[in-house]
Amino acid sequence: MDRCAGCGFEYDLGDAPDAAQRIVAGAEEIAALVEGPGDVRTRRSPDTWSALEYGCHVRDVLLVQRERVLAACLTDTPSFDPMHRDGRVAHDGYAEQDPVAVARQLRDAALLFTNVLARLEPDEWDRTVMYNYPAPWERSLRWVAVHTVHEVHHHLRDVRAQRA
Repeated sequence: MDRCAGCGFEYDLGDAPDAAQRIVAGAEEIAALVEGPGDVRTRRSPDTWSALEYGCHVRDVLLVQRERVLAACLTDTPSFDPMHRDGRVAHDGYAEQDPVAVARQLRDAALLFTNVLARLEPDEWDRTVMYNYPAPWERSLRWVAVHTVHEVHHHLRDVRAQRA
């Protein structure tokens, strides 16, 4: 994936070293929108998540990606099960969670993930993982970092749309 058709995000693996600051900034914006005034629980349409559900999803993406990067630093080309993003919405009760707690957890998840990125040695950025979404593909940690920036960027747009 070089460009996301949905949001226009351009994948540039040279941006990996700047991923941390972009992830923290984007997560902060999502957190502020999730804990802000008004209804964040209601979906505008049945096939679109609410602002709170998107906030929970991004939090969980950051936590899952953190574990993937750590695994890649400890194991050669680990493979991961999908995170089952749609199943988590109901099973973890995303819409019933406390927006203020989710905002705090989202900020914390961004810091936890970016701490791991900040600790990567130059040669570790080229370590690989088997990324299984949307299809199995060997990816570098550079790609994982940039893809995570994309996830935050993409869902920030979704949250803004829900709050508009």
